[in-house]
Amino acid sequence: MSIRHSLSVMVVDDMATSRSLITQALDTIGLEKYTTENDGHAALQKLIAQPVHLVLSDMNMPHMDGLQLLEGVRQNPATKRMGFILVTGAPTPEIIERGRALGLNNLIRKPFTPQIMKSTIEAVVGRL
Repeated sequence: MSIRHSLSVMVVDDMATSRSLITQALDTIGLEKYTTENDGHAALQKLIAQPVHLVLSDMNMPHMDGLQLLEGVRQNPATKRMGFILVTGAPTPEIIERGRALGLNNLIRKPFTPQIMKSTIEAVVGRL
């Protein structure tokens, strides 16, 4: 079985439309095992209870933004090694610098295509 069929992904975004665009891209590139969450706090609790291989998280979310979620993921022994890709429309130098300091694996700039999503994921997990 290829990594494409076994890779587990969590998509975290407070906007239903954005979650849908991300999951449509995952469907297009053949990733089948994904879950979604609309809140960073809830996502972190689910990730701790049931870790995944890769997190695709929006940057701008209420209560807990993408970098705060990344920090929480990296601080927990059960989740600290999972891949983390930040999805944002405005990747400022500050966001990039803070993300790198926290262990961000990659970043996708909105808007994106399925091919950009695929190459960004492959840079983290290997060829799909």
